[in-house]
Amino acid sequence: MSDAAIAAEAYVPRVRASYDAVVRPKLVEQFGYTNPMQVPKLDKVVLNIGAGAAVGDSKKIGSAVAALEAITGQKAVVTKAKKSEATFKLREGMNIGAKVTLRRERMYEFIDRLVNIALPRVRDFRGLNANSFDGHGNYAMGLKEHIVFPEINYDQVDHVWGMDIIICTTAKTDDEARALLRELNFPFTS
Repeated sequence: MSDAAIAAEAYVPRVRASYDAVVRPKLVEQFGYTNPMQVPKLDKVVLNIGAGAAVGDSKKIGSAVAALEAITGQKAVVTKAKKSEATFKLREGMNIGAKVTLRRERMYEFIDRLVNIALPRVRDFRGLNANSFDGHGNYAMGLKEHIVFPEINYDQVDHVWGMDIIICTTAKTDDEARALLRELNFPFTS
């Protein structure tokens, strides 16, 4: 095995190491799981930018895609309109957004940057809403400005995009998912 392959294999993201060493035993103690597969874990993170401004200017979708790719380090998928809407001058098949799904190491790295770097940089931040769960253990949040991420060079930004972030877990209930995210240092309001 080459040195690069050994180094890549040995790398464990900080949030994943914390989950294995600290969070998982706390959840087993709190909820009394008997099977290790019952313990909830992060499944995936989906980021979405709705670029409604791209309807009038098709170059803006490229800006949204580039911003999402810079933040995630992964290629973004351009989303298209499903239906025509004359009120918004929108035609079926027009590019109106971008999305990325993160899994495994990139997911844990993104969660680390979100919690420790991006959220503290949000203007007038008072914590995340602890009730934004969907009933199946998934958490949804929104950011008004994508420029809170350190990967974005503010001087080169031509448009500030809002962003939806959905954190999918394997938890069966919202209480289990809330406990998981709280142990991963998500700053929920009480």
